Amino acid sequence: MTVAYADPPYAGKAKMYGVDETIDQALFLQHLDRTFPDGWAYSLSSSHLKYALRERAAQEARVAAWVKPWAVFRPGVNPAYAWEPVLFKPARRGRRNKATVRDFVIENAVMSGPCKGRKPEGFCYWLFDLLQMEPSDEFIDLFTGSGEVEHCWNRWRAWKSE
Repeated sequence: MTVAYADPPYAGKAKMYGVDETIDQALFLQHLDRTFPDGWAYSLSSSHLKYALRERAAQEARVAAWVKPWAVFRPGVNPAYAWEPVLFKPARRGRRNKATVRDFVIENAVMSGPCKGRKPEGFCYWLFDLLQMEPSDEFIDLFTGSGEVEHCWNRWRAWKSE
């Protein structure tokens, strides 16, 4: 199976990451669904979830949550943005011999290093389990950023293959 993960910059934040334009969410969801029929996951901001759910590809997916116990509190923003939705279509469904995976994970974002806010290791391992991936699957990180998700995929595959 070939499974993709997309974590593009939030709408309006692309320039922070050296990207010139924000992704057209509707076209991108269609692309994910068409190009990766085996499975995919897409991280987005909670304020853009309502727009994503209008798309057919998203309507056929599920919504999971990355809950961040530590969140940045910005003046005038209440309530704080302390979770991130993850739309997903798992590679496999109804696996009876596997442990049940929750549709949420509680992990702090990584705020140090070259890419602030990158996904933590615990999020990555949860994502692979959420997508019901196997070590023999191909994983494609569409927005590599720091490369941490791909590094975690390689560690996860080695661990699951033992």
